[in-house]
Amino acid sequence: MPTSKKIPAALYYRIEAVDVHAHLYGVTLTIAQPAALQRVSLPVWIVGSYMVREFSKQLMGIRASQGKRNIAVSQLDKNSWQIDCDTSQPITLHYQVHAHDNSVRTAWLDTQRGFFNATSLCLQVDGQHSATHILDVQPPKHAIDWKVATSLTPVKVDRKGFGTYSAPNYDVLADTPVEMGAFWSGHFKAMGVEHQFVVAGAPPTFDGERLLNDAQTICETICSFWHGNKRSQIPFERYVFMLNAVGDGYGGLEHHNSTALICQRSDLPRLSSDNVTKPSDGYTTLLGLISHEYFHTWNVKRLRPAEFTHYNYAEENYTELLWFFEGFTSYFDDKLLRRSGLIDDAQYLRLLNKTINQVLQTPGRKVHTVAQSSFEAWTKYYLQDANSPNLTVSYYTKGALVALCLDLSLRQHGVRNHSVTLDDVMRGLWKRCQAGPMQEADLLEVLKELTGRSWRSELNAWVHSARELPLEKLLATHGVTIHHDPAQLAQALGLRVLEERGVLIKQVLNDSPAHTAGFAPADEWLGIEVNHAIWRLQKLDDVLLYAGWGKKVTALISRDRQILQLPLTLPKAKEHTTWRLAIGEANKVKAWLN
Repeated sequence: MPTSKKIPAALYYRIEAVDVHAHLYGVTLTIAQPAALQRVSLPVWIVGSYMVREFSKQLMGIRASQGKRNIAVSQLDKNSWQIDCDTSQPITLHYQVHAHDNSVRTAWLDTQRGFFNATSLCLQVDGQHSATHILDVQPPKHAIDWKVATSLTPVKVDRKGFGTYSAPNYDVLADTPVEMGAFWSGHFKAMGVEHQFVVAGAPPTFDGERLLNDAQTICETICSFWHGNKRSQIPFERYVFMLNAVGDGYGGLEHHNSTALICQRSDLPRLSSDNVTKPSDGYTTLLGLISHEYFHTWNVKRLRPAEFTHYNYAEENYTELLWFFEGFTSYFDDKLLRRSGLIDDAQYLRLLNKTINQVLQTPGRKVHTVAQSSFEAWTKYYLQDANSPNLTVSYYTKGALVALCLDLSLRQHGVRNHSVTLDDVMRGLWKRCQAGPMQEADLLEVLKELTGRSWRSELNAWVHSARELPLEKLLATHGVTIHHDPAQLAQALGLRVLEERGVLIKQVLNDSPAHTAGFAPADEWLGIEVNHAIWRLQKLDDVLLYAGWGKKVTALISRDRQILQLPLTLPKAKEHTTWRLAIGEANKVKAWLN
C-alpha cells in the first residue's frame, strides 16, 4: 500500500481492539487546538441509511486529560459532551465503544474480524469539522494475520495496512469504513483505475477470480455509462469493495470511493472443475448489489439532493428525492448487469417482474406517494411494522418503476429521429449540476432540454400522486408480453404469513378477504370449519385442501390465548392475479435493454 508524506494533524484518533471477547474498541482522541468549552458529539445516523440509530448508546467511560491533569467532561444531551479546558495546550479524550452489530452501518469486533464506520467510533469536534483528521489503526494483539482495508489516504502504514490514514475533513472520515481481519483480497483495474475487493468469511469453495472478473465487468460498464471512454473524468483514483460473507444476511451501504456489502456465504461464486457452472440466483442478486452500490458512487454520493449539500449528523436530514437517488439506481443496477452481459434478456425481465409484483402487492401505493415515502423514510421505511404495507410504498421499488416509465416514455417520444433515453438524462444531470447537489427542477429542465417539452405532468402523476403507473402499456410498446397468472393463496387472501409450526399471520393487507374477515397481525391460524367438520392447518395451502369447492369457511384463530371464529370468503382465482413478463418481440426488447 502506498504511503504519502506526513500531514500535520489537528485531530488524531487512535483506534485499538482492547477486548475482542467483550467486543470493545478503545478510542483516544487528541485535539491539538481545543476551544475553552470544547464540545464533541457522536452522529445519530450514518449517511445513506435514513434512520436515527443513536450510536452513542454504545459509547462508555469517556474521560479527558490535559497534560498530566484530568479535566471535567460534562454530558450535554444523548450524544454530545463538553470539556472544560485550557486553550493553550492539546486535550486527550479516552473512551470505549461496544461493537457487536454485524451490519454495514455500525461497528463490529470479535476474534475473527473487525469493522467500523467512523460515525460509530469517532467523536465529531465542534468547530473543527473541516480540519485534517488522522486515523491511527492499531494492530490487535490476539491476531498476527490480520490486515486492514480502507479507501482512506495512507500516511504511514505497515505492509498489513496498520498505521495512520488521513481525511481532509470529518465528512470524508465519516464516509470511509475500515475492514480488519484475515480476509481474502484481490485487485483489478476498471478503465485504468485501481479497485480492491476484500471478502471476509469466504468458504474454501469461493471462486475469487470469477468475482473479480464479474466485478470488473460491472465497474467498466458503469464507468462507461457515465463517462464513455474518458478515464480522466472518473471521480476517484482508487475504489474498495468490502464484502462480509455471513450465514444469513444481505445489504450494502455506499461511500464516496468504497462500499460495505453483506451477502449470504452460499451466494458467493464457487470453484468448479468445468469452470462453466451456471451462476446461482443468489450470486446474480449479489452482482446486482455490487452494481447498485457502485452506481451510487455517482448517483447520491456526488450528484445528490440539494438538502444533502451539508450533512447534519445530529438529526434527520429530509428530502423528497430518494425515489430518484435510490429508485433510479435500483432501475439501473440490474439493467447495467444486462448491458454488461452478465445476465440475458429473460433473466432481466424476471428481476423486473419481481419488482413490479412487489409494488402491485403493496396497498400503501394507493395512499402514499413515492415523494412522501422519500420524505418519511426515517419513520416509515426504516421503522416498519405489521401495518407498513398498508401505509407506504418503497421508494426503491416504486422509484425504479418511475425510472422504467420515464425511460420507456422517452424512447417512445424521440426527437428528430433520435431516441432520447434515461441514460442521456442522467448524464445531462451530472453535467448540469456539476456532479453536485440537485433538485427536482433540475431533472425537469434536463428533460425539457433533451426533448423540447415539459415532463411536469408525468412527474406529478408518477411521483406526487398515488395514481397507478402506465406500466402495461409502456412495456407492451417495447416488446414485453404481460401474462396475468392466478395469484398464490397468500396474495389472494391478502396475507403475509410465517409457516414454521403452523400458520402465523405477519401482515394483513387492506381491502383483502383476510381484512374483511377480521384477521390481525400476530394471529395464529389454527384451522378451518367446513360443513361442520373442523380441520387443523399445518400450512396455508391446507385451506384449499380442506375447503374443497366451498367458498365460505370459518377460520379458527388464536389471539391473546382466545379462540376466535372468523367468517372467511375464499377469493375466486380470476379476482387476484400476479404479473408474469415474457419476451414478445425480441428485437424491441433488445433495443431497449442494449
